[in-house]
Amino acid sequence: MTRFTPAELEAARDRLVPDVVADGLRALFCGINPGLMTAATGHHFARPGNRFWPVLHLSGFTPRLLKPSEQGELLSYGLGITNVVARATARADELGAEEYREGGRLLAAKVGRLRPAWLAVVGVTAYRAAFDDRKAQVGPQERMIGDTRVWVLPNPSGLNAHWTARTMAEEFARLRVTADPLS
Repeated sequence: MTRFTPAELEAARDRLVPDVVADGLRALFCGINPGLMTAATGHHFARPGNRFWPVLHLSGFTPRLLKPSEQGELLSYGLGITNVVARATARADELGAEEYREGGRLLAAKVGRLRPAWLAVVGVTAYRAAFDDRKAQVGPQERMIGDTRVWVLPNPSGLNAHWTARTMAEEFARLRVTADPLS
């Protein structure tokens, strides 16, 4: 993995990271916003300690553990990645309420265009803020965006101590089984 200086990471602030998307995905995973490591590398969930890639594999969504640099392979599995808020920050708490709401509006429009079977938002707090749903919990949601169902997953950040990789993988696997009952 490339090592970045603090100055190089800071230079990645506010950068945009391209989505990994296609029409008609099985599941479109949606992070909160890119961190500085993600922005510096251009690869989603690139920060060491983020459990997204291991959990995606442990849950059975991918047949092997992918590296962030292999994110393009997700499309071959019917999976993609986007974010609620596009701009990169050091921490999600740098985002304001209006930024989340606007991100939710833009995300809903993107989902309407791409029409994935499932939108999987990783982070219940981000989902609540983006869609003004204070009572949302991890799991399938009542809300639909067009024909797309919504599932809220635990945030895979290493800072989320409430969930282990194993318990996260169990929740991701619940979505996988629901999204593709023949798998």
